[in-house]
Amino acid sequence: MTTAAYDAIADWYEQFVTDTSADYQLRVRRQLADLLGNGPGRCLDVCCGTGVHAAELRRLGWQPVGVDLSGGQLRYARTRLPVARGDAARLPVADASVCAVTCVLGHTDLPAYPAVVAEAARVLVPGGRFVHIGVHPCFIGPFADRSDPARIVIDGGYGERERSFRSWNSSGVRARVGAWHVPLADLLNAVTAAGLALARVQESGATPIPDILAFQATKPA
Repeated sequence: MTTAAYDAIADWYEQFVTDTSADYQLRVRRQLADLLGNGPGRCLDVCCGTGVHAAELRRLGWQPVGVDLSGGQLRYARTRLPVARGDAARLPVADASVCAVTCVLGHTDLPAYPAVVAEAARVLVPGGRFVHIGVHPCFIGPFADRSDPARIVIDGGYGERERSFRSWNSSGVRARVGAWHVPLADLLNAVTAAGLALARVQESGATPIPDILAFQATKPA
């Protein structure tokens, strides 16, 4: 199987998500709880990484199962939830078999996110929900200089969709593994193209300029 970019930094990333970015991850979990709501049922955590959100999914009453391409990250994840190593664009999951799918901070790690959303729609039961939580596509990316948190500077790279290692923060995740940018229109169109109905969209941030865009979509019953 293809070596994942996060394999080389799995140990660093585990420390980063559990310690360095703990406040940010708390904000992410609040969005997750608000948009996903309570279980019961099986919830597929696509791009589960180290499984850092498994405890929150259980707290909400769900039965979390994770999928990720990175064997290095799954070393940590399997201590937190049942996992499978697999490609998010070809999920090793049966049709209409899970009540919820989440993709948390994963879309910029995926070269073909619309295919991932389509896979989420495939594995959801009718009436099931898909929750996306990601960096804000308008204000986070190689085109956005956030060195001054009160004034984000956007350059002409907003429309670029290829993988980039360019970042204002030389010590962050993106300088290590790069990122694919998904413009806002592409992100929302992926939802409707997959046959899902967009139900709620939320923006949030530690400053007035949001750094997270999250939404809930449902599969028609």
